[in-house]
Amino acid sequence: MSLPSDAMELREEEIVKHYPAAAAMLEGVDHTPRIAKGKEAPQEGRSPGITRTRRFRSTTPGLVTRSTARPEGVRLIERIEGADGDDPLVSPLQATALQSLRRSLAIGLAVGEGFGEQTGLAELKKANLSGHLPAARKTEFSELLAAEALVTLAAFANATAFLLSPHLSETTVEIGGVEEILTDNAQLALHGALWELDQDLAAFASDEPRMIATISAYAEQLMEKLGLRAQTAPQLEAFNSASYRVEADDFTIQGFTPARRGKGSTLTMTFKKPNEVVGNHIAKYQAMKLAKMVMAYDFDRKLNPFAEMGGFIFTFMGDGKPGTGKTTLIQMMAGLVNEYCQNAGYPFRYQNFSIDQIDSYQGKSGQNAKAFVQNVLDPNVIGFGTIDDIDQIAGKRGDRQSSAGQQEVTAVFMEAFAGANTVVRGNCTFGMFSNYPENVDDALRQRAGARFLVDGPQTREDYIDILHLLMGKNHDIPVGNHELFAAQEIKRAVAASFEGHGKPHEEGLLRVWEQVESDIGTLDTIAKLGTYLKAIQQADERFTGRAIKNITDAVKVRAMDFELPDEWMENPDLFLFKPYDEKLSMIRGMTQPITVDMVVQEINRYADSEFRYADKSDEVAIENAVREMGRMEEARKRYAEGRG
Repeated sequence: MSLPSDAMELREEEIVKHYPAAAAMLEGVDHTPRIAKGKEAPQEGRSPGITRTRRFRSTTPGLVTRSTARPEGVRLIERIEGADGDDPLVSPLQATALQSLRRSLAIGLAVGEGFGEQTGLAELKKANLSGHLPAARKTEFSELLAAEALVTLAAFANATAFLLSPHLSETTVEIGGVEEILTDNAQLALHGALWELDQDLAAFASDEPRMIATISAYAEQLMEKLGLRAQTAPQLEAFNSASYRVEADDFTIQGFTPARRGKGSTLTMTFKKPNEVVGNHIAKYQAMKLAKMVMAYDFDRKLNPFAEMGGFIFTFMGDGKPGTGKTTLIQMMAGLVNEYCQNAGYPFRYQNFSIDQIDSYQGKSGQNAKAFVQNVLDPNVIGFGTIDDIDQIAGKRGDRQSSAGQQEVTAVFMEAFAGANTVVRGNCTFGMFSNYPENVDDALRQRAGARFLVDGPQTREDYIDILHLLMGKNHDIPVGNHELFAAQEIKRAVAASFEGHGKPHEEGLLRVWEQVESDIGTLDTIAKLGTYLKAIQQADERFTGRAIKNITDAVKVRAMDFELPDEWMENPDLFLFKPYDEKLSMIRGMTQPITVDMVVQEINRYADSEFRYADKSDEVAIENAVREMGRMEEARKRYAEGRG
């Protein structure tokens, strides 16, 4: 992979020269904690499934090694070598962990050294040692030492998580928060980090998979804490604005942003073929297009041509009645992207955020939601994230029945999907699915750039097709007078579905449409279309500028109303492996002009869904109010009878 244009190469010799110092830290450092308290390893009987702390295995025959229960005397090599009990030989996984830690420490020291030279800290250190540090620069010196400590820790933690990521298993460990973050100087900061890591290993690393999981979890927690600390710490501009590239590890450090190695997830779901999705023509067509769109992502440029042209669906809402095929649609799209990624050799990561990740502990639900979003956003993978039953997961703001965890999740998703820091690279998409979208917070729902109405089978032909499909093959009942799956021919069905939105479907919107048409005539100019949009807003104040953006994005997608050819997915050399600019040119050559009909249809499609949600939401609110009034009336009646 070529070096990014804005990255400084961290040369191998600059890293390797710090190996002796890094190895010495792993062999043993003395550290007395200042902030954190020692973690007592849980004993058997106190917490099921977690073993008591291991004693160290001596590396010298006849010598009994001291326990590190005391605050000093951190020996990580011995700690890690003891992760498999009493086996006298170092296992490959233990060696990998130690090699990764040594290299990460060396990278941290090298980055810290470069930071010192770049900011003038190196000269101030020399002046301080010789006793010639000017009094006027003592504050600057102290701030730069603290900044160097944060920079060194960040590079160490980032490299550790990155290098160990390929060796993680399904085992996870909850280590709690990181506390021993010291900023007096870089060396003390690393000693404190190694001491706390040693405490976590003693408490949680009862076997090798948990040992790797513990180190990785510690590195990620440390990065998160450092990122928060860096938001207010001075003298970090030089580090935040620079990128460091370690070519041998394919690793780039960009400020306090965690680097992630492209690693896909193993999918165990049952995939569905497009012909197994009956009805749902527009939703199926858009999902099939989106599955190919996301594959156009360029891993070198870290951008998708569709995203640059404005026709990429970053978020979408799939809604429909129970049993209409939302799960089947997810299985189809995930299966298509998984197949395309396997053909191209791309890492694919699918994740679903479910109600199980709403936690009773304050802040934990938000952390789970943030981790879900970050895993899917990872620019080193093709990602697909789904949030099923989002009406149960994300609470409406101001709704007293929503838990604190649901409110946290809503805040995270709103910021991630259309916040000030949202960057749409085009490597991933998020689908929100619900049987009751009217119960989703209005602002969160409007962050869904596209709407997939999942309405299931509709026509007589649809019901014949789905009956035949679900009956299987263990029968000899004749089909009869019907051409199987002809009605599911996607192009014909989609064209008919889009034409059906030439006029609104919802009664409230239809009244607005008829009034506007009677006032200004056929909607065939930008001015008339804008007048229609304003009339919709007057009828429903929730129809804001974000709705207009979602509509125009949908129109741009319609301008790219083509599917990338199947052979481009089957043979990646035809498109996927071409340079970014060539892919962009190929896509531009397939686009079509935007027409009035497209704009009208997309306005009606989007507005229909908003009116449908609003009507249902209002009706639910009225029913709840009536029910509450009835209860109060009955209460008054019983109260009066009791007093009488």
